[in-house]
Formats: sequence, C-alpha cells, structure tokens
Amino acid sequence: MRAVIPYKKKNAKSRLSPVFSLEEREELVELMLKDVYYTLSTAGIEDIDILTTPNSDITSELDANIIENENDLNSAINSYLFSLNEPVMIVMADLPLITPTQIMDIMENDADILIVPGKGGGTNILKIKNPVGFHVKYYGSSYNTHCSIAQQLARTVEVYDSFRASTDIDEPSDLVELMIHGTGLAKEYINNKFITSPGKGRVAILADTCKIVSE
Repeated sequence: MRAVIPYKKKNAKSRLSPVFSLEEREELVELMLKDVYYTLSTAGIEDIDILTTPNSDITSELDANIIENENDLNSAINSYLFSLNEPVMIVMADLPLITPTQIMDIMENDADILIVPGKGGGTNILKIKNPVGFHVKYYGSSYNTHCSIAQQLARTVEVYDSFRASTDIDEPSDLVELMIHGTGLAKEYINNKFITSPGKGRVAILADTCKIVSE
C-alpha cells in the first residue's frame, strides 16, 4: 500500500486566524503533517509520498518522497493518480487524531473505493484499490462527489465511520478535540499555546485570548 499526503504550508488554515498568527498556523500544519506521517509509518506503510507546493520547506526528518506540484489540489492529485498503477491511500495532512489502528483497518478493507468522510461532507481519507481511470474532486461535498465517481466507474464503495479519522483541524472549535483526544506533536503544541479556565459546561476556545474555557 502506498500513501500520499497532500500538504500546503504557505498561508495555511486561514480559518484559525482568530486564535493563531500566520506563523503559528504554519507551525501547526507542519506538526500535523508529522503526526500523520508517523501514524502511517507506524501502521506499516513504507511508501509515503508528500504532495506539496514548491518551496514548502519540509523537514528532512521525514523519510518520504517529496513531490512538488504548483497546481491546485485537484489537478495535483489527479496528475499524481495518473502516474500510479497500485493501490493508494490519500490522507489529508490535517488529521492529527488518527491512529495506526484506523489506518490498518482501512488497509485491510477490500472495497474498490473506501471513503472516510470529514465534517461537512468533505473527504478526509480516500483509499483507491486501482487508481487507473479514477479522479478526485475535492471541495464542497466531495464525499458525495467521490461516491458518484466510483459508482460511474462501477467500483464498489464503502464508508469508514470514525470520529478520529473524520476530525480535521480547520476551525478554532476543532482545537478542543485535538486538546482532548490528541496524543502527538500538534496536541503538545496547542497545549503550550492555550491556558485552561475552569467552568461547568462545554469547552470552547475564545478568539484572540489563547484561553480555553468551560462555558
């Protein structure tokens, strides 16, 4: 099994700007990339590609094949898929909650196409048994789009339902899930950035204060 992690560092995660500066957001996405890479590697995936924009300055400590592509996400991934004739798992770089257990479960599934939906109808992980003829179309409700593409190609489709794998880090509220359920470098980073304030209700992050409160 081969895996590819699409990754963009420059101007990353603008929706986290209420709580993080640009420099902090870029630091966070790099740590999430490392968490995802180490999870894939621990699960037994030896061939890991990082598909990224030019000059992304990816740390040399990751033993991955770095593929630079200046095109948009869909064009870059589809160009990558066109070059493959082996099973591949596309794993987004902002999934620091996934563990080797989920990755091994996905690897063992025999469906032609396995989809891990994200919040709001996106696609967090996409395992493709045979990439020949398949193309991706992220953004919007990409989960439904990828199901339709698979059905048009007469491929079998299964959905992998997992809280950890479906939790991508895009909004300030997502940082609470990372704080509670995370175990890796990204969790350690936000733990050092936020202070906790006691309360009696749900946990929330206050914009511009670096404070986690119980409402």
